[in-house]
Amino acid sequence: MSRATAWWPVAQWLRPFGRVVGFDQRGHGRNPRRGPFRTEDFVADAATAIEDLDLGPAVVIGHSMGGLHAWCLAATRPDLVSAIVVEDFAPDNRGRTIDEWKWLFDAWPVPFQSLGHVTSYFGAPLFAEYFEEREDGWHLIAEMDDLYEIAGHWGTRAYWDFIDAVECPSLVIEAGRGGQLPGQMEEAARRSRGHYLYVEEAGHVVHDSAPWVYRGAVEAFLSTSISPV
Repeated sequence: MSRATAWWPVAQWLRPFGRVVGFDQRGHGRNPRRGPFRTEDFVADAATAIEDLDLGPAVVIGHSMGGLHAWCLAATRPDLVSAIVVEDFAPDNRGRTIDEWKWLFDAWPVPFQSLGHVTSYFGAPLFAEYFEEREDGWHLIAEMDDLYEIAGHWGTRAYWDFIDAVECPSLVIEAGRGGQLPGQMEEAARRSRGHYLYVEEAGHVVHDSAPWVYRGAVEAFLSTSISPV
């Protein structure tokens, strides 16, 4: 559901480490491009952005879906990636379907009456970044059918081959209350000889629900893994 602007607070403290660029992936935010929504399509988009902006090799930071794409990008285009930070993602969701959680999204009181209604309903100001005002109220910017298609794709495959192929420095941050399958993120860090942090009190969006823990971990990782530019 997210978009690049939701990362604005994080981007401010990342700037001492170099140029910070965020972009809306297809089906998200203001990106006009819709499908197809295979993981390979998202990864190709990220590679194109890095190449077009002459950013490589770059530290790639992603949350959830973005974390998965960061990992796959590092595995398939190591020339473009110097390190990755992945937050609360799942390498293997086979067998899980959108039916487990689709009902929750279908129950939203859309349209929301105001931004205050949005933040009150979700309990986090961050969600205001995901919505836009239309004539009848506030709606999610992304199309739910697109998001269902994207999530449905994850339930059909595992990504361990990509995990095993990553050779650059990595930091994996897992939310204690994120709802991901247990053990997978720790295993991903072990396989890649990366760093792993479990944040027991954090919800799925660790950089919002435990911002100082997230910041401390990322700053420490970047300070020892890359040189400021």
